[in-house]
Amino acid sequence: MTSRDSASSEITPEVLLRAYACGIFPMAESADDPTLFWVEPETRGVIPLDGFRVASRLARTVRSDAFTVTVDTAFKAVIAGCAAPQAGRDDTWINTRIRDLYLGLYQLGHCHSVEVWQNGDLAGGLYGVSLGRAFFGESMFHRARDASKVALVHLVARLIAGGFELLDTQYVTEHLRSFGAAEISRRRYRTLLDKAITGVSADFLRLPATHPVKGADALAIIAGRG
Repeated sequence: MTSRDSASSEITPEVLLRAYACGIFPMAESADDPTLFWVEPETRGVIPLDGFRVASRLARTVRSDAFTVTVDTAFKAVIAGCAAPQAGRDDTWINTRIRDLYLGLYQLGHCHSVEVWQNGDLAGGLYGVSLGRAFFGESMFHRARDASKVALVHLVARLIAGGFELLDTQYVTEHLRSFGAAEISRRRYRTLLDKAITGVSADFLRLPATHPVKGADALAIIAGRG
């Protein structure tokens, strides 16, 4: 289900948070389209935090710390990377309004980025919205093999450590399915969402943000939950 929004209507970061609490999120037709539309899929993609799967080859890469992983240190660069054309994707739904809105959420402490570095360069990353004990993954990108996958592994470890219950991926791709992502009905999703945004909030920064988390530590956290 979608709802078209005019380019002149006022959507603030606070309005955006209320939308997430209702199970809807904004998208744009393209990076050059100034308008947004609201989306509430019939089926929703989620990754069960107690069923997250890491392939053995990827686990070796994570454990090797070939990449350095940080959080909330290069949010603008991450969202720019997600908005840039990539192999197999010439266009993106991330327009200027999307960037501004999520930057506002970042400044409010409700949006976070995971950055993956290689030799001092940003090799990949992801960003998403935190609300209550729910995390809504928005987009990811990579410039080096496995960089976005490593970002996802570190994100899941951080969510588990911080007491999150719901990881929303919006849609399910074959890439995400390999990690355990599954589709659930809108009704089931709303039940999980209502539970996750009620009561005590999770803490995205319970794991240290001042220095990188080791890959082996991230994998141990995930193994302990599985």
